Parts: sequence; structure tokens; C-alpha cells
Amino acid sequence: MITQVGRIAAGMGLLAALCVPGQAVAEPEPPLAATAPPVLDLVLDGDSLSLRDSFAILEGRPVVARLAAQAWANMNETRAGALAALDDQRVYGWNQALGPLKDRPLTPEQAEQFQRNVLRSHAAGVGEPLPDNVVRLALILKANQMARGTVGVRPEVPQRLLDMVNAGVLPRMPQIGSLGTGDLQPQAAAGLAAIGEDAPVRYRGEEGPASELLPKAGLAAGFTLQAGEALPIISGSTVLAATLMDAVHRATVLADQAEGAFALFMEATRAEQGSLDARTHQERRIPEQNAIAARLRAMVAGSGWMTEEGRKRLDPANYHPRVQDAVSVRAAPHIMAGLRHVLADTRRTLVREANASTSNPLIFKRDQGPGYEFVMGGNWDGSVMGHLADTVNAEITDLGVLSQELSGRLLSPRWSYDLPANLAGGTVGLNSGMVQVQTVAAALIPEMQARATPAGTLSRPVKDGQEDHNTMAMASVRHLHENLDRLEIVLAVQYLMSAQGIDLIARKMAGLPLGAGTRTLLAELRGYITPLDEDRYLTPDLERAIWLVHNRHLVPSVAG
Repeated sequence: MITQVGRIAAGMGLLAALCVPGQAVAEPEPPLAATAPPVLDLVLDGDSLSLRDSFAILEGRPVVARLAAQAWANMNETRAGALAALDDQRVYGWNQALGPLKDRPLTPEQAEQFQRNVLRSHAAGVGEPLPDNVVRLALILKANQMARGTVGVRPEVPQRLLDMVNAGVLPRMPQIGSLGTGDLQPQAAAGLAAIGEDAPVRYRGEEGPASELLPKAGLAAGFTLQAGEALPIISGSTVLAATLMDAVHRATVLADQAEGAFALFMEATRAEQGSLDARTHQERRIPEQNAIAARLRAMVAGSGWMTEEGRKRLDPANYHPRVQDAVSVRAAPHIMAGLRHVLADTRRTLVREANASTSNPLIFKRDQGPGYEFVMGGNWDGSVMGHLADTVNAEITDLGVLSQELSGRLLSPRWSYDLPANLAGGTVGLNSGMVQVQTVAAALIPEMQARATPAGTLSRPVKDGQEDHNTMAMASVRHLHENLDRLEIVLAVQYLMSAQGIDLIARKMAGLPLGAGTRTLLAELRGYITPLDEDRYLTPDLERAIWLVHNRHLVPSVAG
């Protein structure tokens, strides 16, 4: 049975550009008795937000979120301590200005206007907005981080953000502008919406000024920020974390489907099963490699194609034992393990990030003596997440290269062990088969490789040298999402071509079964796309395959 989960919160729209309205894209019939998923009831305490809940939010599960009672009390206590500490401490963003103007003092009378001005001046982002579910998650992450009680805001501030989430009001947060040195621009856009200015929000399919749509959602039209409350809204890499969580979620599903595509390739080429032997993989001592090999063994379990009998069927008179397959086949579990390994590292980092204080300054009880003190630091920095995003992107790109190489092998009778040239049906030569389908994947690989250049190595100083090292982490995550879009297409090519290879020789393989998992994957794909006999218009076929990958129809039942 194929695992089917909620929609992927797509990134940059490369897939949308291919799957345009009016072209033939297969869609499933709606379930007869669809039921809405249960509401996710989140109580935020700043210490226990999980990736499981975060992924559920990204999948579109309805959510109601509120602050824990203890978090509310802690925040009130810290707020009082912070205000008292201002009597004898000059503090960035509280009674001093920001950035290169940090040395300019602010009077108490200027505090309220300063909060509005901070949000207005920093909301300068441009470009496509972040997907709604990423925005929803970013607001929840920000509220959870504030709930730790170390940034000095009143609890009403994060609760205002949660009220917007609960009411279905989502600020329009542009993607371009953040350097990964905090997500100043997109978070400022959210802050402007929260205080009821004319920043755009989306509510029930309508986009318009927050000042108009907040009352329609039953929320107060305005909200007044007090001293020191604007900076914690824009400080920190919260949007970066939400966007990277989305990328990790997408990458995990594509890693699952890459294993399924490889298993179908092995069946089509009647590959040697020895490369999956558990003893070999255990000797490398990489847990992810062991797990991938085990899942592949489960998918091809019972295959008669991947046996000596299966390998003899196409040309018994000229058969010679293969000895071993090409590197791309034998080393595939190890190659794919790299992605799984870095995804595990990234998940651990994201759990910490979701439950951490990422603003500047922070407020702590004094180690010596009564009261609280402000501490200026750099916890907003997104370097760790940015470098992880670059590494995930490198692994995603390598997976794309592997997939494209495997698809290319299927076109060559020599490299595919006697599959018809170009995977052509009917009369080969009169029919050209799938050679240009494979070219689609090949065309995307240089684009992936160009976008896999680590943006985290490209720091440049801004703001009169006050911010002289910038992580460029948002660029890293945006490039990662773009390559995830491309990888969906590359894997769709591999699925389409592997299935074609299987069907072209199925008659000669009569009586020999496919593996338990590969048989199910092939049936799922063939429910939407018929085998290619005589040449036909192939764009609709490939678009259907892309749709299947994008909507997670080809996740093997043994994925993990």
C-alpha cells in the first residue's frame, strides 16, 4: 500500500510552471468519506515544541495555539524586571536606537513611536511571499521562543501572534531581504500586520490590509507595542527555521521516493542483489546506509527478475554472469545515506532552535544581587542552520545526479543489459521512445549544481560595518527549496523510465514476479500513466509522474 500524506508546502513554483492549467495531469478521485484531521491543540511553554507538531502544521493540519499559564507568569515577571533594569542600563532597542544608530538614546516618551518606526523601516522585503503554512509555523515558533521569558515582552505580544494564527489571519511575508542575520524584513512584515497597520494579510482567500481584515476575523484592529517589544519580533532566525523545517519535511519524503525509484530501476535492469547484502553494509558502520539497504531488500523481496534466471531471460544464448553492477548501482545505499545523515543532524538542530532564545538582547536574573540585567549577544545568527541547508542542498543535488545517471543507463542497451534502445516501444527506430524524457532530467542537473553553491560562504558587510558578517542563510534555504522542486522532476523521470523498462520486457519475464514493494509502486504509477508503445505526446505523461511525486503517491510502504 502506498503511503499518502498531506500536500507539500511547495517552494518557488518551478513545478507550477510546468504543470500549467489545461494540460493533462491526472488527479485522484476524492475519498468517499473524507474526514477533517483533528485540530492540533498546542500549549506553548518555550521548551517542548516538537518537530512532529511542526510538520503537522506544515501539512495544513488545523491548529489552535496558546501560551502555557506558567509561561504567561514568567513573561510578566521578566517584563517587570526588564523595565526596572532600564533605570541604570543603556539597552539596544529599548532606550537606545538600532543598528548603526545604536548610540542614539531614546526617551521614554519616544518608546511607543519607536516600536512602530522599527517595524515600518525594517519591513522592506520583496519577492514572492512565503507559503501560508510556513508563515503559520513561523508565527508559532516566534511565540514559543518568546514564551521562554527571556526577551522581556508582555505575554500579550506572542498571544497576539497566536490569535492571528487561530483566527486564520496570515501576514504576507516576502522571501527576499533576509541575510540570515535575523529575519528582519519578513518578521517586520508580520509585526506590522499584528499592530494593525496597512501591511497585507490573507484571510479566507482574501488579501488586503491588516487594518481591514483583522476586524473581519474578529480581532482588534490595532495593537500597541510598548518599550522593547518590536525588536524581539524581528530579531532571531525564526522565519529561517520555519522555512528550513519545510525543506527538511519535503526532502525526507523525496528521499523515501528516491529509494522507490531506485528499487524499480533495479528491477528493470535485473540488478545483482548482492550489493544489498546486510553484511556488507554493517561493515561500513553507517546506520543510515544499513537502514536504506534494509528497505531496498524489503522492496525487492521475492523478485524473480533480480535472479540469475531473470537475467538470462532476454538473451539466454549469449548470457554471461554479470559479476557486479556499475558503481551507481552498488554504491547507491551509501550515496543516499549522506542525505539521511545530514537530515538527522538538521532535525536535531531545528528542535533546539524551536525551543531557544534567539533574540538580542536577552534578559536574565542577576547571578549576584537582586533584579534583572540585559545581556547583548548574537543568538539571532543563523549560521548553523544556513550551513546545514547548504549541506542538505549538496546532498539533494548529488541524489539528483545519481537519479539522472540511472535514468541515462536505461536508454542504452549495453548499460541497461538489453532493454530496447531509448526505451522505445513498437519498432525501435521508427519510434524514438523516451530519450527526450531523460533529457529533461539532464537539463535540470546543471541548474541544481549551480544552486548548490554554498551561500553560507558568501558573507558581506552591511549597515556601516555594524553587521559585518552575515550568514546568507535565507539564500541557502531558498536555493534548497528550488532544488527540491527540481528533484521532484528528476525523480519523476526515473520513475517513468524505470516503469517503461519493466513493461517493455514483461512478456519475456513471464512467470517471474517483481518484488513485493516494487510491484505496488509500479501498479500505483500505472494507475495514472499507460506504458509507451507507439510514440506519443510525452509532456502529459511526465507531468502526471511529477504530480505523483509531488503529491507523495510513490512513497514506498517501507519508507522511513
